[in-house]
Amino acid sequence: MTTALTPRIADRTPLDDRQDALTIASAALGRDAQVRVLKPAGWTEGSTGWPVLYLLHGCCEPTGDTWLTKGDAARVTERLRAVVVVPEGGSDGWYADWLDGPAWETFHMKEVRSLVEDLYGVGERRAVAGLSMGGHGAFGYAARNPGVFEAAAAFSGVLDIRMDVPGFSSFLRDNGAEPDKLWGPLPDREDNWRAHNPADLATKLTGLRLYVSAGDGEPGELDSGGGTDFGEQSILRQSQRFVRAARIAGLKVETDFYGHGHHDWPYWTRALERALPLLLPEA
Repeated sequence: MTTALTPRIADRTPLDDRQDALTIASAALGRDAQVRVLKPAGWTEGSTGWPVLYLLHGCCEPTGDTWLTKGDAARVTERLRAVVVVPEGGSDGWYADWLDGPAWETFHMKEVRSLVEDLYGVGERRAVAGLSMGGHGAFGYAARNPGVFEAAAAFSGVLDIRMDVPGFSSFLRDNGAEPDKLWGPLPDREDNWRAHNPADLATKLTGLRLYVSAGDGEPGELDSGGGTDFGEQSILRQSQRFVRAARIAGLKVETDFYGHGHHDWPYWTRALERALPLLLPEA
């Protein structure tokens, strides 16, 4: 869905000494969208050459800033000498240009990159990380945009959308996303499903530093209780399938399959802390 709208930063509001809230008038989405930016220590207007870390949120969140409001990303990255960009991705956008709907990949990879990187003096070093749906997006963006990122990480990432198509399609519909409008009907558009499936894209991630983490769905040390999280169990299997595909392709993947743990923020915050040295070393 595109319009004649010219992409631009419509508003920039400082929230504190480090964090800015941006409103971007997006042609790719046909509406305004929100982006949060964390500036590193030493950043000044007009400074250049900064590395950048993109943090992508998960499914079914009402706002796109949950890495900041729930994931403690400002604290985790406070010593990182890089700009941190936290863009809205839609509650069920799936980091894709829909066949019939919004163009999230165009918004992020063209509009946000161009406008935000120029404004904050970003240089040539980029990394991307995400949780759940955002992990799917991180690896998909890195694979479909060669040369853009040097590293990618997925925390409880949806990394094999073809492992259980009926179950995954049902999940999409339950959360407001029609798979035929997103990637197209099967089997006619299996090519497009493969083009958006990290497990099928492993060979396109050659040369990147990769990080994958997931729990087994049983209550873990960071959980307050509860039974088995079958969603995280499925994601662990997807993550393992991706890692197998990547290693068959000759790729090195750092993994943290940490055992017990639900699909929840304490694990993703910890994963970001653990992944930062791989994502942007020396930053």
